[in-house]
Amino acid sequence: MNLPFSPEQFLLVLEKYNEAVWPAQILLNLLGVGAILLIFKRFDSSNRIVAGILATLWIWIGLAYHLFFFTSINPAAYVFAVLNVVQGIVFLAYGVFRPRISFGFCRDVYGIMGALFVLYAMIVYPMIGYFLGHLYPKSPTFGLPCPTTIFTFGLLLWTNMKFPRIVLVIPFLWSIIGFTAAIALGIREDIGLLVAGFVGTGLILFRDARARKTEVRATGN
Repeated sequence: MNLPFSPEQFLLVLEKYNEAVWPAQILLNLLGVGAILLIFKRFDSSNRIVAGILATLWIWIGLAYHLFFFTSINPAAYVFAVLNVVQGIVFLAYGVFRPRISFGFCRDVYGIMGALFVLYAMIVYPMIGYFLGHLYPKSPTFGLPCPTTIFTFGLLLWTNMKFPRIVLVIPFLWSIIGFTAAIALGIREDIGLLVAGFVGTGLILFRDARARKTEVRATGN
């Protein structure tokens, strides 16, 4: 894949971003942990708050990273900024204002795979990056596109009801775009991004298809 920037330029953008927004990385990680806790310790507004956290993360990526930093080396980042903000609006629309997403952990294949994605995004991803020599501040931190997309698929696998498929479109597209670019740049920890995109989307669609079949059988139609 031919990129309009070099690996050195990309790492420099990461460095500038991480230094400029510090200590926002701590707050972004706390938001991620908060979303996890809200899924396990539920109350009436848990679903809305978790969806609001996902919306915040995606809008942050679009504005704080793509628009203000990544556009300096990649004109396509303007498009990426729009897509990320749109994804944030999707979470607001279907998770906060007209909630159709319900989160809840189950000890099944979906719950376990979701847990693996969440752990990968927040713990394993930075560890792999460290051992590969991607040291802070020249490293993708949580709240940047790739680890946040993996985290998003993890939480979506922790949903216990069908939600509009439009929620999956942009994260799935980014799992392909981000992985392709990251491999060209040597960010090998992003292999997990492609896995999350295809496995996460596939499992969610399979789960929803099974649920629909069960509903049809139950109604006798």
